[in-house]
Amino acid sequence: MATALTRPVIGAWLAASLLTPTASPAQDTPRAPLAVTGPASTDEALPPGVQALLTRAGIPSGALAAVVLDPNGLRAPWLSWRAQAPMNPASTLKLVTTFAALDLLGPAYTWKTPVYTDGVVRDSVLQGNLYLKGQGDPMLVTERLWLLLRRVQGLGIRRIAGDIVLDHTAFELPTPDPAAFDGEPLRPYNAAPDALLVNYRSQIFTFTPDAAAGVAWVSMEPPLEGVTVPATVPLSSDPSDTAACGDWRGALQADFADTLHPRFNGRYPLGCGERVWPLAHPDPARQAARAVAGLWRSLGGQLDGQVRDAVTPAGAVWRFSFESPPLSAAVHDTNKFSNNVMAQQLLLTLGLEAGGTGHTDWRQAQEVVRHWWMQRIGAAWPAPDLGNGSGLSRDSHISAGAMARLLQVVWQSGLMPDLIASLPSAGQDGTLKKRDLDPGLAHLKTGSLKDVQALAGYVRGPNGQRRVLVVIVNHPKAAAARPALDALVNWVSRQP
Repeated sequence: MATALTRPVIGAWLAASLLTPTASPAQDTPRAPLAVTGPASTDEALPPGVQALLTRAGIPSGALAAVVLDPNGLRAPWLSWRAQAPMNPASTLKLVTTFAALDLLGPAYTWKTPVYTDGVVRDSVLQGNLYLKGQGDPMLVTERLWLLLRRVQGLGIRRIAGDIVLDHTAFELPTPDPAAFDGEPLRPYNAAPDALLVNYRSQIFTFTPDAAAGVAWVSMEPPLEGVTVPATVPLSSDPSDTAACGDWRGALQADFADTLHPRFNGRYPLGCGERVWPLAHPDPARQAARAVAGLWRSLGGQLDGQVRDAVTPAGAVWRFSFESPPLSAAVHDTNKFSNNVMAQQLLLTLGLEAGGTGHTDWRQAQEVVRHWWMQRIGAAWPAPDLGNGSGLSRDSHISAGAMARLLQVVWQSGLMPDLIASLPSAGQDGTLKKRDLDPGLAHLKTGSLKDVQALAGYVRGPNGQRRVLVVIVNHPKAAAARPALDALVNWVSRQP
């Protein structure tokens, strides 16, 4: 049964594990194992149809690891192929992070962003500074930041004579390089975590064509102080040309070299209809400050000073705490849409809650999950190399057998509905919406990197029963393995 650990409980648990000398696997005492049959140590043959598709794609069977199990362990595995091999799981690693968060914090857990002032309010003027202290909320998107600032105005504050101070110090992280992973710093999936994460450190451009005016209207959310965006972009000369929709972003000829003045030098195809383009802000260190300033002014607020980063002073007066939606909602969005920065926020939150010091770093957060794994999953299954918890890494590893074991534990826990509800549904939503699978046949977390393709979750059998499926391919041609992975899902669904 899952244990939802509140702040005092998780702190006490950590005091008995993380903050004491690290025990060896032999010294750790995992919870009593479930009555399950683990992956067989002897590899079995891959289904012929799957093997044929791998061969056609030029991918050797030794590049794939796969496990198919009964979630209750009531029979031998249907398939165990290289079950013990350490594999890069890509985004299927989010299953570890999200289940650990649900298990340690509980699905009803919420983040609270405290708001402080250091001056009195007279005649709608705050005679001092306003402080927003980040605590890791992964869902402080534009709409919710707007609500937070409306709460500030509900204190009678319309003008701030001092500064708005943003406190990011709860996460002690190195300065990120958004281009480090793949040289694509503007891709939203490369956004880095932040204790005061605003709108995933991203900006969203919306293009709405207006045939009568001959232009597409351009809007940006959130409004960023000091950033000006062209109001329109010309429509393509041929209104019936929908072929350009395949590369409508390229047709815009966007130029983001000037972070304060993005430009669109091309045209927008009328036949594309309205489209949305999310991008990481080119100057991530200033994105939160620009968003707060822009939204404050859009609400009619006045600011005499500036928006800056600093530590909240000890003498500041607490005014209120802005509460997030529950953790279950964050887990849903993390897994359905494979949101990397949200997964990283979840991992760091575990370190923050466990430490009790008001700050955390990657090492502490990883140790929390490692100790949880030993207790919850068992020492017989090596803990994953978690990295940043999102799978956006070349260094994260887990075996297919260990991932399958995790999914068995999930199935027999009280948190099973929360976790499964967060998984993309085949042919219906999330990252499985466009896969060629029968609608609702499976609930699976996907994983995709340049040299990785993976699926992990649950497949419906011929009589409605569920099976655990984990399949991971690590190979330079991994993208070509998708048909083989989908064929394996269909094979699993037919097994009696």
